[in-house]
Amino acid sequence: MTIPNSDPHTLDLLRLQEDSPVLIGLYDPGEVLRYANKSFRQAYGIAPGEVISWSDILRRNYANNQGARIETNDFEGWLASVKSRRGKQAYRSFEVDLCDGRWCLMTQTQDAQGWMLVVSTDITALRTGERGLRVQRDAALIAAQTDVLTGISNRAHIFRLLQDQIHYLQQGGKSCGLAVIDLDHFKDINDTYGHQCGDTVLKNFAGIVAHTLRRADGFGRVGGEEFLLLLPDVDRMQVESIVNRILQMVRAAQPLAEFPSFRHTCSAGLLMLRADLDSETAFRVADEALYAAKRSGRDQVVWADGNGSDSR
Repeated sequence: MTIPNSDPHTLDLLRLQEDSPVLIGLYDPGEVLRYANKSFRQAYGIAPGEVISWSDILRRNYANNQGARIETNDFEGWLASVKSRRGKQAYRSFEVDLCDGRWCLMTQTQDAQGWMLVVSTDITALRTGERGLRVQRDAALIAAQTDVLTGISNRAHIFRLLQDQIHYLQQGGKSCGLAVIDLDHFKDINDTYGHQCGDTVLKNFAGIVAHTLRRADGFGRVGGEEFLLLLPDVDRMQVESIVNRILQMVRAAQPLAEFPSFRHTCSAGLLMLRADLDSETAFRVADEALYAAKRSGRDQVVWADGNGSDSR
């Protein structure tokens, strides 16, 4: 990282930071790594000056058994689950098991523009018994926020994020779009192909949406085949464009390998959040728009003010 016209003390700070055993990384709002000190680069296999996204770091680390230990047989599903929780707080701390045997305490500090500072400190010296208890605690916290089937936010967590967005608006924050999305004719999918295939369709849909989202976005399953999507800092036109793109990707998906001709669609109700709404009311209003989309023929979006948009 080069800082022009830096005073000597700033340059000393940067030199110490570069040589520190503490892992230090900085991600921009688009989740691209913009700075990493030597310890961070060594731990995660990053070349000096390399520009790479957070997702691609994890993909490469998983393939090379490097960086943070990732224990899963479905990496993309695991990644979608982690993305649904990442960057939803200004500050959080948790513990990370590295493939090289180290155990680290990681902190993530995020500013209002979305820049995230990541700092990891080696705590391998903690007694094994304490480590086990802390792992169980962290796992319990994650489980309390996660939908068991899809790995994304559960109803309680996504509604908490919705309330946070409303509170942000009440404090003068930027706009936020809300979409309630429901898979069309899902009962017919279960009846025709079986509940296991229905679960596969739900997981595929969650993965499609999760991989299109920014760090600031929220996405959760509120029950059955119904999902809630939060899109902060976007306008009405952008909300509609994003959700229509999701409908298009779902329309083109082939989630059932054993039934390659199977296709399905989804419908959505849209709302721009207002500071005078609570979370339950906001959801209800968008949910009513969703059912207006269903009555109008499905596979489309309808705004809560009654203006529809056929995405086909």
